[in-house]
Amino acid sequence: MSKKIVLDVNEKPSLGKGLSLSLQHLFAMFGATVLVPFLTELSPAVALVSSGLGTLAFLLITRGMVPAYLGSSFAFIAPIIAAKAAGGVGAAMMGSFLAGLVYGIVALIISVAGYKWLMRLLPAVVVGPVIIVIGLGLASVAVDMAMYNPAGDYSVLHFSAALVTLAITIISSIFLKGVFGLIPILIGIASGYIYSLAIGIVDFSKVIEAKWIQVPDFTIPFVSYTPSVSWEIILLMVPVAVVTLSEHIGHQLVLGEVINRDLVKKPGLHKSILGDGVATMIASFLGGPPNTTYGENIGVLAITRVYSIYVIGGAAVIAVIFGFIGKVSALISSVPTAVMGGVSILLFGIIASSGLRMMIDAKVDLGDKRNLIISSVILVIGIGGAILKFSDKFEIHGMALAALLGILLNVILPVSDNNKSTQSEEKKEHTVA
Repeated sequence: MSKKIVLDVNEKPSLGKGLSLSLQHLFAMFGATVLVPFLTELSPAVALVSSGLGTLAFLLITRGMVPAYLGSSFAFIAPIIAAKAAGGVGAAMMGSFLAGLVYGIVALIISVAGYKWLMRLLPAVVVGPVIIVIGLGLASVAVDMAMYNPAGDYSVLHFSAALVTLAITIISSIFLKGVFGLIPILIGIASGYIYSLAIGIVDFSKVIEAKWIQVPDFTIPFVSYTPSVSWEIILLMVPVAVVTLSEHIGHQLVLGEVINRDLVKKPGLHKSILGDGVATMIASFLGGPPNTTYGENIGVLAITRVYSIYVIGGAAVIAVIFGFIGKVSALISSVPTAVMGGVSILLFGIIASSGLRMMIDAKVDLGDKRNLIISSVILVIGIGGAILKFSDKFEIHGMALAALLGILLNVILPVSDNNKSTQSEEKKEHTVA
């Protein structure tokens, strides 16, 4: 017997109840959404605003049928850092815009040809190892953040803050139940912050000096920078966008199962993918990281059985308001890097492990030479940081090169009879889900 729905997708809660439910969704996405700009040196306030506006746009494009919240995407952390190093914040934002454009193009193709072709192009044997590369490729970033003080020197004090944060995040994730079990990142960061205050490694002066109402530091095209497109930026960002499409499809299938609706058919994957793309474009116009649907918020839906788009929309509006509260932005910025490093150790490991889980769930047979070759090439090329350089401004490297090679190998290598049956089962699972 299925559990009773408290509020269905288009049902509206009372103001008080709606506010409390919206805050649950805000807390569920908050830790991860502000962590991405922290790691990429973008504005957390802008990330909150673009997250909220992107979610509202998504709800409109999907005609109020898909109760999903969109927050900062971890898949783009390394590409954003590389794009900023190559051409500044403007280059990273143009890359984000192109990633959103890719979503729009794929949505158009899906509206005409369906989505099965995308699953054939991006099976688990390709996407799983690429996700592992995304997680492990950031491992050294997390460890460095945890171990070193702002001056770049090894610090036992800072490392202790990272370890306390990590420990409390793990404990929260394992032992807390219900909605609290969905916000271990936020609990870990808050606990690490309190510990950091106690040991004296927090500069709280900027929080005291900050205004209550403050316009975020938006990075707007033609105002903050002159937009330009280069092959380097295209090759850094676009391959990642192609891979994250499979993550989007997975989220829609799971969400459809939670709310007992076939979202693949109505409103259709082309609508949700377009909404995701538009949300990322909005972020790029404001100076925020690319957006993606959040599994944490799907978890909140499953626990509360409140599927109302008005609750999701309320969370989005609150996120935008938070972005304009100067003291909130200053408080986030005052969190020690070591604390963020502690939570990143777990998060990046989970990202890598989720790639492995994807391969296990899809029953990828690594005893099959074809699968073994594809996954091996992706892992070594991606983690090793290989570079294919054609000129000073035209090169493919790291995760992007690994993803492209994986897709190419999947297309050209012959499929064994055993592998054909596995792929058939994988397709069936996607269809059933």
